Amino acid sequence: MSGIATTLRHLRDKERGIGTNSQAVRYLNQDYEVLLQRCLESGRLFQDDTFPAEPASLGFNELGPNSYKVRGVSWQRPTELTSQPEFIVSGASRTDICQGALGDCWLLAAIASLTLNEEVLARVVPHGQSFRDGEYAGIFHFQFWQFGEWVDVVIDDRLPVKDGELLFVHSAEGREFWSALLEKAYAKLNGCYEALSGGSTTEGFEDFTGGIAEVHELSRPDPHLFHIIQKALSRGSLMGCSIDITSSADSEAITHQKLVKGHAYSVTGADQKLIRIRNPWGQVEWTGAWSDNSREWCSISDEDKERLRHCSEDGEFWMSFRDFLHHYSRLEICNLTPDALSDEGVSKWALSKFDGSWRQGSTAGGCRNYPNSFWMNPQFIIRLDEEDDDPDDNENGCSFVVGLIQKNRRRMRKLGEDVHTIGFAIYEFLGQRNIHLDRNFFLRHASAARSETFINLREVCSRFCLPPREYLIVPSTFEPNKNGDFCVRVFSEKQADFQYLEIDEDDVDDRFRRLFGQLAGQDCEISALELKKILNKVVTKRSDIQTSGFSLETCRNMVNLLDKDGSGKLGLVEFKVLWTKIENFLTIYRNRDQDNSGTMSSAEMRTAVEEAGFSLNSPLHQVLVARYSESNLIIDFDNFVGCLVRLETMFGKFQRSETQVRCLPLSPSSPVHTCLQICSTYSTKMDQGPLSSA
Repeated sequence: MSGIATTLRHLRDKERGIGTNSQAVRYLNQDYEVLLQRCLESGRLFQDDTFPAEPASLGFNELGPNSYKVRGVSWQRPTELTSQPEFIVSGASRTDICQGALGDCWLLAAIASLTLNEEVLARVVPHGQSFRDGEYAGIFHFQFWQFGEWVDVVIDDRLPVKDGELLFVHSAEGREFWSALLEKAYAKLNGCYEALSGGSTTEGFEDFTGGIAEVHELSRPDPHLFHIIQKALSRGSLMGCSIDITSSADSEAITHQKLVKGHAYSVTGADQKLIRIRNPWGQVEWTGAWSDNSREWCSISDEDKERLRHCSEDGEFWMSFRDFLHHYSRLEICNLTPDALSDEGVSKWALSKFDGSWRQGSTAGGCRNYPNSFWMNPQFIIRLDEEDDDPDDNENGCSFVVGLIQKNRRRMRKLGEDVHTIGFAIYEFLGQRNIHLDRNFFLRHASAARSETFINLREVCSRFCLPPREYLIVPSTFEPNKNGDFCVRVFSEKQADFQYLEIDEDDVDDRFRRLFGQLAGQDCEISALELKKILNKVVTKRSDIQTSGFSLETCRNMVNLLDKDGSGKLGLVEFKVLWTKIENFLTIYRNRDQDNSGTMSSAEMRTAVEEAGFSLNSPLHQVLVARYSESNLIIDFDNFVGCLVRLETMFGKFQRSETQVRCLPLSPSSPVHTCLQICSTYSTKMDQGPLSSA
C-alpha cells in the first residue's frame, strides 16, 4: 500500500499548488535552501552526489568514459577558472551563450531567446544566486517545466573543463557562468550532457515556459506570418529557426553567405520587414543584404540604426523578411500563455492536460495502419460547446491545439532508447460514456482530424478548428508494442468540457421527482442507510440476478462517489445520476451473465468490468476476483456494483489532480489501472526495439 500512499500524496501536493513555478517540485528531493544553509554553516562547498563530477555525467557514447573526446577533461569550479567569477554581469543577454563541444544548439537558441523576457528568465534562473562572499557555497539551482509541473534542480558548480576552457556552453565575456550552470542543471535533469545532443528548439522553449509551441514551415508561410512574429515578440514568446539539411554531410555546413545548415538559431527581433536572428555560436553571421557591413544600412537614418541596435560580430544579425523566407526552412514559436497568434483579438487559450502510458500487449496499439490493435490505445474525450468569438477566415467552429509529448525519453538514451515515432487521431465521439471504443468503431469511422504526421520528435503539435460536439482523441506510437509514457495537452479557445455528462434538476422527469420525494423523506436527501434499504428492496424483487443484499459499506461508497456538496447524503440530481449508473451496471451484468445463472464467474466478471470501461490485465483481475468474489469464486450483483463503484471512486481521486480535464476510465493507462498496478506490484519490461520511422 505504500505505493498507493505515495501516489495519493503526490496528488494532494498538486492540489496544494506544488508543481507550480512558485512551489516547484524538488528534483531528487534536494532542497536548495536547506543545502545552501548547511554549506554556509559548515564552510564547505557543496558537492552533488546525485550528479557527480565523473565521466558518467558527461555521456555514454561519443562522450562516454572511453571516448577520446573526454580525455584530459577535469571538473573545476568557476572560482578556480577566474579570480572574479560572476553569476550574471549586467543582466543576462544573448551574448552570454556561446556553444561548446556539445551538439545542443537547439537548447542554446532557446536560452538566447529566454534572455529577451526578464520575467520568464527569472522563473528558470531564480534570483539571489551569486559568487559573493557570504552567499557563495558552490551550490546553484534552476527550474524547468516537465510534462505539467515545474521542478527545481540543484547542482554544484563543478564544470567540465579541457585545456583550461569550459568544454560546453560559455559566455563570450569569459567570467560569467549562469548559462554554463543552467546547461549543467538541464543535463542533470536529462541524465547526462550527451543526452542533450540533437533536438528541437521547441523542446527547450516549452521546458523554460510550460507554453505551447507551434511550427511554421517557411516553404508555405502564413500570409500574416510577419505580423504573427511581431505579435509573438511583443508578448515575450520564444522563437527559433533553422535550415533543413539534405544529407548528414550538410549538418552544420556553412553556406557562401555564412548561414549554418542544420543549426538552431533564435529569432530576437522584427521591424519594418526586417528580422533579427542570433547564432548561438556567437559568431558566423549572414553576409547578405542587411548584414552588419552591408550597404543597406547607409539608406536609413541614424535614429533607425540606433533603434535597431546595429552591431558587429556578436553572432546576431538582421536580414530582410523575404530573404528569411527564402533561406530558412522552419520557424518555431513558443507562446507563453499559450497565445492564439493567428487569431486577431484572442490572447489566451484554456489549458487541459492528460497523462497516460503505452504498454506492450495492452495499450500500445500502434497507428491506424494496425486496425487489429489501434483500438487498444488510450482514449479520452473532449467536449467543445462554444464556437470561437472571432473565427479565422470566417470559418465557424471551435479552435484548439493538441500537443502530444513523450516523457523522459532523453533520460533513457543511456539505456539505448530514444524517442518513438508518435502521432494522434481525433474522431467524432459516437459511443456511450464509460465504454472504451473497440475495433469495429474504428473500422467503420474515419477520423475527423489527426496530427499532420507521425514523427520521431518529443512532441507532435497541431491546430484544429472543428464543429462543436464531443471528440475522442487517440494518441499512439507509429508501430504497436512500443512502451512509453506521454502527456496530452489541449489548448482550446473556449473552455472545453472534460467532465462526465451530468444532469440538472430541469432534466429530471416528474415521475422520478415524485419517486425521489417519496424515498427521501422530509429532508429531501437520501443517506447511506436509506440507500441500503431502497436498493435491497428493489433487487430482492428481481429473479434474474442473485444478491445477498447491499452492505452499508457499499452504500457509503456510492454516496461518497456522488456527494458533491459534502452533505454525506444524496440530493435529487445526485440520486438520479446514481440510479442511472446502477441501471447501466445492471444491463452490463445481465448481458455478461452468459449462463443465465444470475451470478458471474471470474471470466464473465472480466468481460463485464471491461464493458464498464476498465480494461485491466490478468494480474489486476485476479486482485478484483479475490476481493469481490465469494468462496466459490462467484460474484453476485451487489459485489459487482461495489467493485465498479470502488474503481470509479479511485479514478475520481486521480482525476481531481488534473487541470480542467476529465477522461474516461478506459484502459490500463488510466489512473485506476496505475493505482491497482502499484498495489499488485505488477510491472512490464520496457521494449528496447529500434526507433520506428515516420
